[in-house]
Amino acid sequence: MEFNIHPLLLYPGALVLLASLMPLVRHDFWIFRVFEYPRLQKLTINVLLVIALLIFQFPVTTSESIFAGLIVLNLGYLIWQVYPFTPLAKKQIITSRQQAGERNLSMLIANVYQENRRAADYISLIRKYSPDLVLMVETNQWWMQQMEEITESYPHQVKVPLENTYGMMLYSRLPLKENEIHYLVAAGIPSIETLVQIPSGDWLRVYCLHPEPPVPQENPRSTERDKEILIVAKKAKASTIPVVVAGDLNDVAWSYTTDLFLKISGLLDPRRGRGFFNSFNAKYLFLRFPLDHIFCSSEFTLSTIKRLPSCGSDHFPMFVNLQLDPASSHQNQELEADEADQELADEKINAAS
Repeated sequence: MEFNIHPLLLYPGALVLLASLMPLVRHDFWIFRVFEYPRLQKLTINVLLVIALLIFQFPVTTSESIFAGLIVLNLGYLIWQVYPFTPLAKKQIITSRQQAGERNLSMLIANVYQENRRAADYISLIRKYSPDLVLMVETNQWWMQQMEEITESYPHQVKVPLENTYGMMLYSRLPLKENEIHYLVAAGIPSIETLVQIPSGDWLRVYCLHPEPPVPQENPRSTERDKEILIVAKKAKASTIPVVVAGDLNDVAWSYTTDLFLKISGLLDPRRGRGFFNSFNAKYLFLRFPLDHIFCSSEFTLSTIKRLPSCGSDHFPMFVNLQLDPASSHQNQELEADEADQELADEKINAAS
């Protein structure tokens, strides 16, 4: 049987098929998890392959049609995967129907990249957007000293400066209480839990995270990352007041772990139905993924979500403005966890670190 696909089509085609199948293996080892990240990149390559097949390999023999068919089927599969994050899809959280006011909470999150020295750019950005909360990760003593300039405007603070790239600092112009620093999974990897009071007088629960990524140079498995994310999911679900979860989760918005997090927590992703808002890598256009997140409970609507300009880090800052509107909660689209989801979450939480 004749098989005459040009190597310039065959090898990229085989690679994109493999990259699409690898995440289906539900294993914590990094080689399986890392292929979840480049969903848009896989789709772009797949589209180019279909165009190239039509131009250079058409008509095809019977054997070649099998390869072409797999490429076309994979294109449909990748489009189905990407669709929920396009403006064509239904919004998971509705747009605010009222002007921003006393029931709004705005937040800027930024992985500053510890060795970056453009602190002045972040200060300018904070002054321009004037968020209620500022969360900065990868912050050490140097960054804490540089950010002293904003402390007058942000008198409420929870700061954990560390030299291991997992430092975290939360600044608030709104009152905070019950501030807690947790090391949920590993020593040296902090998270913050706090209550913030918005001008209406309502209290909100805020969780700030920055778990380890599943990469060979840091942690070859996603076990600890998934565990930390899902512990917070359980906490969020148990909260009796509205919840916001924010940070660099070192996981893409469409991964099966993030999907499981949304099901277990009952939280919403404002990107669904609006766009990808790829926040990493700021330095390489074709290697960008949505790694920096802000999730919220169904009592909120969305006023604004933006990816902000680069300030020298490998992450773009993100800005979100949420409005507390419990009457609209029935219009938001929570994902529901079934028994299998609950069992999987428990299994991951109880996994040995």
